[in-house]
Amino acid sequence: MYGAILGDIAGSRFEFTRPEAFDWRNVELFNGMSKYTDDTVLSIATKYAVVTGVPYARAYRQFGRRYMQAGYGPMFKNWLHAQSERGYNSYGNGSAMRVSYIGWAFDTLEEVERQAAESSRCTHNHPEGIKAAQATAAAIFLARTGSSKAHIARYLHKTYRYTVLRPLWSYRPFGRFDVTAMGTMPLAIRCFLESEDWESCIRNVFSVRCDTDTVGCIAGGIADAFYGGTGQDEDALLRRFLIRPNKVGAFDTYLYDWAVKEPGDSP
Repeated sequence: MYGAILGDIAGSRFEFTRPEAFDWRNVELFNGMSKYTDDTVLSIATKYAVVTGVPYARAYRQFGRRYMQAGYGPMFKNWLHAQSERGYNSYGNGSAMRVSYIGWAFDTLEEVERQAAESSRCTHNHPEGIKAAQATAAAIFLARTGSSKAHIARYLHKTYRYTVLRPLWSYRPFGRFDVTAMGTMPLAIRCFLESEDWESCIRNVFSVRCDTDTVGCIAGGIADAFYGGTGQDEDALLRRFLIRPNKVGAFDTYLYDWAVKEPGDSP
């Protein structure tokens, strides 16, 4: 899951703007402008739900209300303040960006896909939203259990009908900010498929104008599972970006604590 969180943080500062003569091959991955977004908050909330047995909707509402400034979309914000736990028919990419832990937590592909669908339905109950969550979790499960890139690509195309053969060079001239599941998933998958390690996957994301933090979160989660880690000093980065002062000036370690928590640890 760390690859998803760090992909979100790395992509956060390029979500809406990038400097002139942007050098995606060499720009530093993290700097003082980097931050976690709603992708990280809700990814950790998914882990919280799985580990504690709390329903996904309750976990998302708990974490979402605790971190209201994380950058949620307007429909999700409305859902946070509502009493209903029913979905609002979203086909945005929010269901896919928060699902990485599910790909690690369950022992069969069938259960991973079932849990991913359940995690999506409480908000993103449009078929495209559910499909994006399932495909992301399935890709992570396949990656961590030894599948080749070719097998992962075939599975995502055959099962979920995502375009996986379009090369990144053909995306770059036409890149744009797109928060739909349909616009996000083929690009995120391709960023992973053309990578050589986690860092090159994130740089592939940087190379295309897009919803950078979310594409980085999705692609980074798959790459982390496939390559067996990010190659970064993960704990130092998680401490640096997840531990922040709260409203009274004390350091809030809640996100960090749940990000690194092992399932058997005491509460």
